Amino acid sequence: MRLNPRAFLGRLPFRARLAAAIFTLFLLTGVALLAFVVLLARHGTAQQVQGLAVTYADTPAGDVALHPSARPVGPGPTRPGAPWATAQIQKIDQTIQAVQDTALRQMVLWSAVGLLFLALLAALAGWWLAGRALRPVASMTETARRISEENLHQRLALTGPDDELHRLADTFDAVLDRLEKSFDSQRRFVANASHELKTPLAAQRTTLQVGLADPLPDHLVEVRDDLLSTNREAEQLIDALLLLARSDRGPAVTESVDLALAARLVTAQLAPQAERRQVDIRVTADTPRTVRGDPVLLRHLLANVIRNAVQYNHPGGHVLVHVEERAVTVANTGPHVPARRVPDLFEPFRRLAPDRTAGTGHGLGLSIAASIASSHHATLTAEPRPTGGLAVRLAFP
Repeated sequence: MRLNPRAFLGRLPFRARLAAAIFTLFLLTGVALLAFVVLLARHGTAQQVQGLAVTYADTPAGDVALHPSARPVGPGPTRPGAPWATAQIQKIDQTIQAVQDTALRQMVLWSAVGLLFLALLAALAGWWLAGRALRPVASMTETARRISEENLHQRLALTGPDDELHRLADTFDAVLDRLEKSFDSQRRFVANASHELKTPLAAQRTTLQVGLADPLPDHLVEVRDDLLSTNREAEQLIDALLLLARSDRGPAVTESVDLALAARLVTAQLAPQAERRQVDIRVTADTPRTVRGDPVLLRHLLANVIRNAVQYNHPGGHVLVHVEERAVTVANTGPHVPARRVPDLFEPFRRLAPDRTAGTGHGLGLSIAASIASSHHATLTAEPRPTGGLAVRLAFP
């Protein structure tokens, strides 16, 4: 497999890329400086050698002696013993050249070792400097991770000079301000609209019950029952919207909640509905399992999940509620659920039916359950069962 350097560098963290850039820049600069010094040193040494002069001296034996670092000057030898002197000068030239090459090689070798060591030192310093420079960014990232829909009131509140990072943090805080106002406005609208709608619906139900009281003709009895059924469904929808708005705000109080006990209470409440649909509900739990949370919201969460498992089932089916350590799994029988459609079930007013008015329910059960789970920092996931139905798992951290 051929390695793509650009792709490899693109996968590195920014801090590593910055340190590598400092290392490469230092290394290239050092290589250029070393090459410049070597060329000038070699050129200067050659110039100095060419300017040396020969100094002759007579020895007691009558031989000619040469200064060991000299060479003749002029067209040729003018003293006795010149051929021997020429041979000695050639040896001196070779010695000088050898010394020059050796010194140059040693200088290049140790300069390269020193350069590599300093480049590695520069890379470590660059890594440390990059960490220091990116420390505010890391702090901003950690704070941004903690900020979610439930705690939009938190801010980065970066301190320090008015630089690029400070302006970035201020911009992010301004975005959070707008988001918090938008979410608060949405929650207030849902809560206020739901409260305002409950009053006329209650008056409408009373009017129907009083104005169309028995005895009535047979054709009006059916109309009254349809109107009362529609009224009850509208009230259930409004209650669901109120619960959704409350779950978005998070738990008002937290205390120890026994998940096994809560599951048994919910299944007891849903027993009549399960009996009408001929669905068997079972709860299994070895020992009491407790978590911290809002008991009312957690019971609503379990009720919505178990009710959904009973409602979307078939006659003779079953619902198994298994309570584990800090987790609850609700598995049911029923129609096959495509895996690609599972995420849609947690969206408000989304169901497997082709349109939102088909079937029963309002399509808010699992979305409310997911909102309550999120407000308790828990996860609610679902996966299709091979034999049909869903396995919904609630897991607390």
